[in-house]
Amino acid sequence: MLDITLLRQNPEEIKKGIAAKNGDASLVDAFLAEDARWREYTAEVDALRARQKKAGDERNIEEAKKLKEEISGKEEGLVSAERKRMDLLRKMPNPPLPEVPVGTSDKENVVLREVGKKPAFDFTPKDYLALAEQFDIIDTERAAKVSGARFGYLKGEAAMLEVALVQFAFDTARKEGFVPVVPPVMVKEDMMRGMGYIDRSEDRDETYLLEKDNLYLVGTSEQSIGPMLAGEIIDTEKLPLRFVAFSSCFRREAGSYGKDTKGILRVHQFDKVEMFSFCHPDRSQEEHKLLLSLEERMMQALGIPYHVLDICSADLGMPAAAKFDVEAWMPGQNGGTGEYRETHSTSNTTDFQARRLNVRFRSGQQKPEYVHMLNGTAFAIGRMLIAIMENYQQADGSILIPKILVPYMGGITEIKR
Repeated sequence: MLDITLLRQNPEEIKKGIAAKNGDASLVDAFLAEDARWREYTAEVDALRARQKKAGDERNIEEAKKLKEEISGKEEGLVSAERKRMDLLRKMPNPPLPEVPVGTSDKENVVLREVGKKPAFDFTPKDYLALAEQFDIIDTERAAKVSGARFGYLKGEAAMLEVALVQFAFDTARKEGFVPVVPPVMVKEDMMRGMGYIDRSEDRDETYLLEKDNLYLVGTSEQSIGPMLAGEIIDTEKLPLRFVAFSSCFRREAGSYGKDTKGILRVHQFDKVEMFSFCHPDRSQEEHKLLLSLEERMMQALGIPYHVLDICSADLGMPAAAKFDVEAWMPGQNGGTGEYRETHSTSNTTDFQARRLNVRFRSGQQKPEYVHMLNGTAFAIGRMLIAIMENYQQADGSILIPKILVPYMGGITEIKR
């Protein structure tokens, strides 16, 4: 949610930011009109209440009764104006930070760097589905029988690799002060709305709603970590508060009809390790760099080639003011010619989510301020399994285990027949 004072004082700058996200900048003028109506009603109601109090003090019963009826009518208008202006406010995205590249689509995302040496095979590399089938470690056919399309069973070494990745991510993040969490995967509507993920129809289409209970299944662990501190005031000395969460996540994939329908690259249910930080506004850009550096550190430890994208304004989504993606090189894709696929994302949502959830900090007796909230993928497990299998496949058909994960795998060094 945007700062109302900023909207009143600098509407043109906000319009510019919304337009850079391909959003509807006319929402600003609509809000300001409704806000003016709300302020007018507020002033009228306050004045009438003052007159009513005076009439009561003077025991002018008839005048007090007349004013009460007038106040009631004005309050209806006040409530209506408040509802309309807040509805408009919730539809406005978080404007991008000044350093974000301006673009009209994801094609204008900027490659910042490529890291790691792509494997050079003396054979045509297989994709992960072919590898998984020969070792019987991912079973999508039986999952389809049980649950439908876009589900999979992880079996044997694939299941062990998931646990290894989770433990490795937790160990890495804990060294930077992240507290491990296993959060709820069902979230109340007001909390999901507070995170900014159900205001737009396209966002609601992606989300699973348990209508009988009015609970949403999370699409990423951050959706239940951000609301943990809703309504709370944090002592400045405790910032940053960092968490690393593991959970199952659920997405309809409504906008991906016909894309990656086989396998586990794009599924309805997947497991994820997510980093989350509540920090001082002055430190959020540094914190964002830390999250990205941790993502890169883990990719480098695994020996997976990747590149880093600076996400342009139009591809940021609703809450993010700045965002970086890490895409892993997957050599088995495109018939063995390979391509980069997204495995990590990290976003700075500034105070956008904090205002919605009323998460603030305070130093001493000073007035509370809103924290900045950031998130970053440690591992999206399914996609990391794909990256490991395709990059570590060998000519004899075996798959090596990245050295960093061998201790977490009980000493297993390869997957073989």
